[in-house]
Amino acid sequence: MTGARRHPIPGVGVACVDGNRILLVRRSRAPYQGYWAVPGGKVHFGEPMRDAARREVREETGLDVELGAVVWTGEAISSEDHYILIDFVGTVVGGELRAGDDAADARWIHFDELDDFALTPTMGELIDLVRP
Repeated sequence: MTGARRHPIPGVGVACVDGNRILLVRRSRAPYQGYWAVPGGKVHFGEPMRDAARREVREETGLDVELGAVVWTGEAISSEDHYILIDFVGTVVGGELRAGDDAADARWIHFDELDDFALTPTMGELIDLVRP
């Protein structure tokens, strides 16, 4: 670090599970461009975490969600960034699935097909918690 004071960045995600499927997006930007993860992103200053989580899902997938409990917390730390991550359980209540914002793709993926997808490093822990 070169003298500039940096702080961790708060991020939120939403794990929407429908039967044996989970909603994932393929990231179109760094970090982890091209990898798959639950929809989510940064919390804006002054924005409640739950509002940020709903906004990110809508921006990345076109879907509206109701949020449940926090299901996972963790961190992603690299030489450039430090993210504090909070993931909620979500239920889709409206909208039409489409990739948007910084998602190159958005789709429902069966849990038994996840080995065929490059997942972000923290996704394994989350999937273990939400898999039926």
